Amino acid sequence: MRGEDLALEYLLKKNYRLVARNFHSAGGEIDLIMLDDDILVFIEVKFRKTDPQTALSSISRSKQRKLYETAGVFLSRYPEYESYFTRFDVIVITSNTETSFYHLESAFS
Repeated sequence: MRGEDLALEYLLKKNYRLVARNFHSAGGEIDLIMLDDDILVFIEVKFRKTDPQTALSSISRSKQRKLYETAGVFLSRYPEYESYFTRFDVIVITSNTETSFYHLESAFS
């Protein structure tokens, strides 16, 4: 949760608006769902002490598929968001000496 708290704070400072946090479905979980202007953004948050590459490589094709499926469940439950463009971002937070954020917009499609 610490990583998600930091990511949420970071995104709010960038004027994103929170829609949902820790959205669960039978197929998986999406850490943060936010609005970036008129784009609905599904965000996976990874927190690591060091190397951000290990966090990125942990998002396998299987994990991506689960994120897509969970996003579909979200959109079916909340049809008011169906007309929005969507995007899948990844935020990697490292904290070896100081906290660093790596925000990859449209990390996969």
